[in-house]
Amino acid sequence: MTKKQRAEFVMRQLDTHYPTPQIPLKFKNTFTFLVAVVLSAQCTDKRVNEVTPKLFAKADTPQKMAKLSQEEIAEIIKPCGLTKAKSANLKSLSQTLCDKFNGEVPQTFEQLESLAGVGHKTASVIMSQAFGKPAFPVDTHIHRLAKRWGLSNGKSVEQTEADLKKVFPQEAWHNLHLQFIYYGREFCKAHTCKTPQTRCPMCKALSKK
Repeated sequence: MTKKQRAEFVMRQLDTHYPTPQIPLKFKNTFTFLVAVVLSAQCTDKRVNEVTPKLFAKADTPQKMAKLSQEEIAEIIKPCGLTKAKSANLKSLSQTLCDKFNGEVPQTFEQLESLAGVGHKTASVIMSQAFGKPAFPVDTHIHRLAKRWGLSNGKSVEQTEADLKKVFPQEAWHNLHLQFIYYGREFCKAHTCKTPQTRCPMCKALSKK
């Protein structure tokens, strides 16, 4: 079975399980979506969604967030972990949006990645999910699944992103990013699929092909 054929099989299965995947983070606008994605680093979406209503009640625009002290932000987002770094990043990126981008979230990778706390993966999520631009965000979970399913050699997240972009059609990247995440959480968790007895339906099917 070629890598392309495996990709076609994976896409069919994911479309069956999650035909219309929804963004798991709660947000009010593009800025609050960016904030939620930044907070989700090394934190569950569930925890982020528990924290953001209080944060967004105080600051749902870059202008309002920039006016908060780092200590005020830190106190609210503490449950998300990495409090010092995340609070500093949120205040800094908000100020940058006000100073350089007229209070708007920019729509290029270069500009997004110039913001504090925004790396390539976060920028990819914003480009894909907020702006509908071609991007395939790859986190550690998608990296793991791509290796398990024989779609990438798994040597680096960057290589996995490049490999997935080659085998999946561009118009499917938007949904696939979310579908991979949902499938991994529900069926193909990090410590499962180690033996034929514990493999998820996708791993079992692919092991026979």
